Amino acid sequence: MQEQHLVHLLLKLAVAASLASILVRFGPFRRTLLKEDRSLEERLLMAAAFSAVYGGSVAVRIITDGTYKAADLGLEGCLLAGLIGGYVTGLLSGVLVSIPALAVGEVVTLPLFAAMGTLGGLVRDASPDMEEIWTFSPFLDRLIRNWGDHRRVLFHLFFLASIFLAEFLRYTGGRVFGARYLFTLHPDGAGRHWTMEAAVFVAAMFAVLIPFKIWANARTEQKLVVQQRLLQEARLRALTSQINPHFLFNTLNSIASLVRTSPETARGVIHRLSSILRRLLRKHDNFTTLREELAFIDDYLSIEMVRFGEKLRFVKDVDAVVLDSLVPSMMLQPIIENSLKHGLSSKIEGGTIRLKAWRDGLRLHLVVEDDGVGIPDAHLAQIFEKGIGISNVNERLKVLFGSDYKMWIDSRTGEGTRTGIEIPAMTPDLAKAS
Repeated sequence: MQEQHLVHLLLKLAVAASLASILVRFGPFRRTLLKEDRSLEERLLMAAAFSAVYGGSVAVRIITDGTYKAADLGLEGCLLAGLIGGYVTGLLSGVLVSIPALAVGEVVTLPLFAAMGTLGGLVRDASPDMEEIWTFSPFLDRLIRNWGDHRRVLFHLFFLASIFLAEFLRYTGGRVFGARYLFTLHPDGAGRHWTMEAAVFVAAMFAVLIPFKIWANARTEQKLVVQQRLLQEARLRALTSQINPHFLFNTLNSIASLVRTSPETARGVIHRLSSILRRLLRKHDNFTTLREELAFIDDYLSIEMVRFGEKLRFVKDVDAVVLDSLVPSMMLQPIIENSLKHGLSSKIEGGTIRLKAWRDGLRLHLVVEDDGVGIPDAHLAQIFEKGIGISNVNERLKVLFGSDYKMWIDSRTGEGTRTGIEIPAMTPDLAKAS
């Protein structure tokens, strides 16, 4: 008798873990776990999810005519619904979960389950903060560590007491109304022993605790993903902010020298610079089309050509089919600026910068080459670490694409430099679809 009773209780815990795992795989439910302030629609959605899973557990017990008693986790599910979703979720779940039991005449189930959903909402409101709910533990070591924080200790004791209160109300209801009107796992008959009764209360506690820990781990995983994404976005913003002032500094220096020698030209450069700044201020995305990036480069080089004059030539060899491909914004400008600053600025006769772009299968290839003075081997070996513009571009590519990109630099002293980038070929339509 006792062995069979313990088997039922152990199976109950296994079912509790299984139902929690089923719920956390439901995308909308998993997403709402991250929120504490939920809309009415989200609370109703949570109630529907709890009702489907835990109401189903009640139905399994009824359909199998008590063969799978351990499957019934209706009371624990209603308490959990209130703890996580609040009063609305808990109360509605209590009503819906009790429907299979009402269908077979277990009429006490409805008020009990509804009360347990409300009790869960009450415990939730008693929490010092919403995050404290997810740290609940019935073990004394945690209470001892937080003994100085009386409000937190009282909350954990109240949480634990609410679970035992729920099971006590079920036990009392079963004794008062009988098994016909309310199902319980409490043993009856002459072989009943107090340890068996105690085991039911302990099993109820773990039937609530196990799902809580499963969902808390899922929340932690999701938070880590969100924090990683926010970290990458912040990193990209920091890298972009390093590139833009570098470009502006050189441009403003050019304007400063033109103000004295050619005011009209300076006004034209300022006008083109304002056009560039307007485009930069409008862009908040990490990606832009290659067409827009080339328009930006044209504006940028129109400013630089004022300084270089006819000595600077820019040639574009771009396949028309790649113009609408997405590229990281402000990716080409630092590379072209390097060609000007380090490749052509010290070359008396000037030179040519050539930009090539083409698509090869699912890969987009971009190459910037110049016929400047080249990069010394000693500097070339460390350019990804010490070259401000190049290292920023490389770092942004790493953040955006991980290992799914290539960037290389080939240079020969006195002959020029070639910088190549290979990234996945993307279009705005494909980006939206993904």
